[in-house]
Amino acid sequence: MLSARNQFVGTVKSVKLGGIMAEVVVTVGGIEIVSAITRTSAETLNLQAGDQVRTIIKSTEVIIDK
Repeated sequence: MLSARNQFVGTVKSVKLGGIMAEVVVTVGGIEIVSAITRTSAETLNLQAGDQVRTIIKSTEVIIDK
């Protein structure tokens, strides 16, 4: 069990592989969560559009600017 409380189950919308990093977009209840992870992690997880995944958000701050 993880201690992070901000966990959301969603569906992978897209995976864009770069040279070192990958951008993963997950849809959760109509909201898109975008995560940058290593390409190795994306390949190890074999992430594909349509996969059901759990997003885990662990952060000490959220900054919003206008």
